[in-house]
Amino acid sequence: MLYYFEKHLEVNILPNGLMGGKQIRLKRDKLRWSDRDYKRRVLRLKEKSDPLEGAPQARGIVIEKVGIEAKQPNSAIRKCVKIQLIKNGRQLTAFAPGDGAINFIDEHDEVVVEGIGGRMGRSKGDIPGVRYKVIKVNNVSLKELVKGRKEKPVR
Repeated sequence: MLYYFEKHLEVNILPNGLMGGKQIRLKRDKLRWSDRDYKRRVLRLKEKSDPLEGAPQARGIVIEKVGIEAKQPNSAIRKCVKIQLIKNGRQLTAFAPGDGAINFIDEHDEVVVEGIGGRMGRSKGDIPGVRYKVIKVNNVSLKELVKGRKEKPVR
């Protein structure tokens, strides 16, 4: 006969006998849902909320050029562009990296954007609310345009 305290000692102990495998697996399957990364991956929460829909890059059309003020303690106006994505019509703001890069981007240009590389898909550095950066303008690398190696094609 088991006493009261002995019964309650066995609650959290995993079975370790010959037939304990199924119970271990079922418990693991149930407890896995408390892992945030597992839950987000299985329920595809990133793809549902992400304007790029899980893709590494996306094409869009420039709607307007905007200047965004840097967060404290920095004081600068970061040059960004508002973009409407081609694949789903969603709008987002993307940073134009490089000295004078904004001069190579005009309204109604086709640009390719990718994540800016902040932690867990969030914004990076002192640019508030901007999660993406421009990498191509009219199928020409923005980096090459800024360095002067290539010229922007006339459309």
